Order: sequence, then structure tokens, then C-alpha cells
Amino acid sequence: MTSEVGTDIRKAAGILRDGGLVAFATETVYGLGGNALDVNAVARIFEAKARPKFDPLIVHIHDTSQVSELVQTVSVPATDLMERFWPGPLTLVMPKQNVVPDLVTAGLPSVALRMPAHPMAMELIEQAGVPVAAPSANPFGCLSPTRVEHVADQLGNHIDYILDGGACPIGVESTVVGFPDGSPVLLRPGGLPLEEIEAAIGPVQQIAKGEVSDNPSETIEATPQISPGLLSRHYAPNTPLITRDEELEIDVSKLRVGLLTFKSGNDVIGFTAVEVLSEQGNLVEAATNFFVALRKLDNLSLDLILADRFPEYGLGRALNDRLHRAAKKR
Repeated sequence: MTSEVGTDIRKAAGILRDGGLVAFATETVYGLGGNALDVNAVARIFEAKARPKFDPLIVHIHDTSQVSELVQTVSVPATDLMERFWPGPLTLVMPKQNVVPDLVTAGLPSVALRMPAHPMAMELIEQAGVPVAAPSANPFGCLSPTRVEHVADQLGNHIDYILDGGACPIGVESTVVGFPDGSPVLLRPGGLPLEEIEAAIGPVQQIAKGEVSDNPSETIEATPQISPGLLSRHYAPNTPLITRDEELEIDVSKLRVGLLTFKSGNDVIGFTAVEVLSEQGNLVEAATNFFVALRKLDNLSLDLILADRFPEYGLGRALNDRLHRAAKKR
């Protein structure tokens, strides 16, 4: 039975307090929320998504006063980032308090925390009265949902209520920054560009992309990930996807091939379907349309999706990261 979809924040908050699951819109993507302090609710999130236990969850709050309840210490750079970018598409990984269940953090001593900028999400968390653990509201590894119908189609049978907050304006997941040795490290590029972070606090280190086998039999004892979104294959359509710069010889006349392209003016001849993310080449617009367009192509029974890479700056860095992880090994 498909979950009820509505706009009743009070009802949704009550479900969260009672240990249920609620999907809700943020400014980035829709999240699948449960009470972060309730182990049973958190376990239901992992079960609904078929998410491996080694991949931690992001905990959402509505006020900075909640930080001290969940985090042991906050570094100076973390404080500066909170003051500058919260609420917003920024997740900070910090040492956790014991009240945060190990299931939330994949057994690691740190917790990923963020304050979403979506007004409905903020009101939901405030009314629930509990911090809300919420990964993207989709089956694990699949395309992230940015509209309520995406959630209903993919996880409708596993959620107690879907709170309709409209289309997500940013369209890609939050940027994740950690402080393993006290200095800021970019763990996952996302909706807040690295350039804005560095303008606020100075240089930020970057880590190499995570690598975990796609073979489920090899991931049972996988190493806990320090951040969501680090697996080698993630955010992926069912249709095989490669980027055009891989220089593979593909005869589009003999296959059903779709093209995901950044802006108009790129070569689009011979493709079965074309999705242009921004006619004028605007990265903000492209990010908003990214998962919607990729989902459209994935629903066309194509043999292959070709994707153009983005400029490696601003939101283009996050979009290239999503393309890298969406590409299937051939």
C-alpha cells in the first residue's frame, strides 16, 4: 500500500515522535526521516532503503542549540561554517555524544550534522522535538529524489507519511566537511560550492574518492564510511551511463542512446533522446534539473546514457562527482 502524501506537518511530526518514517523535502533532495535517537526507527531507515550498515546517516536539526546535545566538541572552523552557512546545504562531521546511536554513525565516533534551509523541513524537525536522521528518500545507490512523485514511486510502500514540500530548489545533496585533525576536509562536494567555503574559512583539503566493491557479498564487512556518498558507485540510473570524454567508439545510429548535456550548442545529433540541463549554461539551473533529467532518460528503455562533464568549479564539482559515481563499469 502506497504511503499517504500530504502537507500536514503536525501529523508528520507525530509520526516521527512515535518512531515512524516520514519523507520530507529539503533544499537539496527529499530525505527519509526517522528519530535519530530511536535505534528502532533508524533501523527501519536502513531496511526501507536496503542501505548497508557501514554507510552513516546525516542527522538534521532545526537550531544550533541542539549541536551540544549531539556533538562533544566543535572546532573553530566548524563554528565559523555554522554561523556562515546554516541553515543551508552543508553537513559537518564532528565527534558525537554517546546519546547518538552507533547505528546512525556506522559505529564511528563522529556524527554528520546539518540544518536544512527548507522552511517545511525546519518546522517539521522543530515540531517533532527530536533530531531527525535522514538519508535521501530512495533505494540505496539509486537516483536521488527531488520531487514528491519520485519518493512515492520508489519508496512509497515503506514510508508512513510523505510530506509534500514541492520541488527541491538545489537538486543535489549537501556538501560534507569533516575535521579529522582539526582542519577542514571536503568529504563530499554538494550543494554548497567549495569556493564559498574557502572564501569563508580559507583552504580546505580534499580526500580521494572512496572505493567499495559493487558486489554485495564483498560489502558485508566493508569499512565504515566517514561520510555518506563516498561509495564508488552511487546515485546511479538503471541504464548504463558513461561520460563522453571517455572516448569510446559508439555508433549512436545502432543503439538507443540518450544524452545528458550541460547546455545548448553541444553536439546532439543522432541521439534517441536529449536532456539539456541549462540552455544558457547556468550551473545552478543544471543542478536543479540534474536528477530529474537523468530520471527521464532512465525511464526510456535506452541502451546507454552518454553524459557531458561539467566545468570543475562551483556546483559543477558536485555534478561531476555524481556522474563519476553513477557510471557503471563496462
